Amino acid sequence: MKIAIIGAGNVGSTLGSGWARHGHDVAFGVRNPKKTDSATTTKVVTVMEAAQMSDVVVLAVPWPAVQDALLSAGDLTGKIVLDATNPLRADLSGLDTPPGTSGGEKVASLTSAQVVKIFNTTGYPNMANPDYHGERATMFYCGDDSNAKRITAGLAGDLGFDPVDAGPLRHAHLLEELAMLWITLALRQGYGVNFAFRMMRR
Repeated sequence: MKIAIIGAGNVGSTLGSGWARHGHDVAFGVRNPKKTDSATTTKVVTVMEAAQMSDVVVLAVPWPAVQDALLSAGDLTGKIVLDATNPLRADLSGLDTPPGTSGGEKVASLTSAQVVKIFNTTGYPNMANPDYHGERATMFYCGDDSNAKRITAGLAGDLGFDPVDAGPLRHAHLLEELAMLWITLALRQGYGVNFAFRMMRR
């Protein structure tokens, strides 16, 4: 699978590295590729170049940068966008979205791609290693296109997650609220980042 990562921070870098290890063709899209460390072995190009050469585009930028990132990516018709963002307030006290709306739906309104909300409910250490004593951490996702969700679930499984379909994209606000719970437990309740959510089945 050809995958573009928009955002070379902890989340984007971890996801890209994991998929590259599983044989996917990963390109990082950045504003100025010439400023990138020349020692890197990963393909680093402009945002538009990365997006246009890929089938799947991962949006892993801070919330205030979402609109500019999508504009820089160009026409994404026929592609899948994995929205790993959260519309967080600057002080991480909550979500900066009106009641009844979600960041995932906002992303969908800004692009012609099929948007799937995923990789927003946990921290990047779990993306690097979602294994907990032989149990796989759950990765919830939601979207409106069945084929896009099938591909997305496969990519989550490649990283070692147990992917769980949480329904249509209008459920994105539930995943963003779950992200707030993870952030609250990690940063305010003292649990740190080495824990994960798992859906138990009987």
